Amino acid sequence: MPVTPTDHTTPTRGNLGFVLAKASQRWNELLAEEFRAAGYPEVRPAYGSILLPLWEEDDLRMGELGRRARLAKQTMTTMVRLMERDGLVSRVPDPDDRRAQRVRLTERGEELRGVAHTVLAGLDRRVGKVLSRREIATFESCLKEVMSL
Repeated sequence: MPVTPTDHTTPTRGNLGFVLAKASQRWNELLAEEFRAAGYPEVRPAYGSILLPLWEEDDLRMGELGRRARLAKQTMTTMVRLMERDGLVSRVPDPDDRRAQRVRLTERGEELRGVAHTVLAGLDRRVGKVLSRREIATFESCLKEVMSL
């Protein structure tokens, strides 16, 4: 039986998982290029998992930040250390529990918010050149459903 383009179970480059992974990879390449061009070469696209929750609410406990970022404790620790090294966040002891740490944006991390807004708006415009508003809304909705699996 021939494989059709809608057969997402066959392990090919047309497989939904492969296409999703490659689309994500390309998006991250574009993000990295734009951040580098904007003077933030140290910013890795993966930092967004931590930056977005901190831009929503700064000064979070490491555990709470990990929950919001949907990252495992070990991954969180590694990422926060890298972001600390890159001058985007700092860690401080939690005054209510000395065993816990809080993560805060640095001045550079806060400045990055405006740059990220500009970069993302530019990427959204690029997507808008190949997809209609309706297609984008459907795409976002579908991706959110996949994220919740």
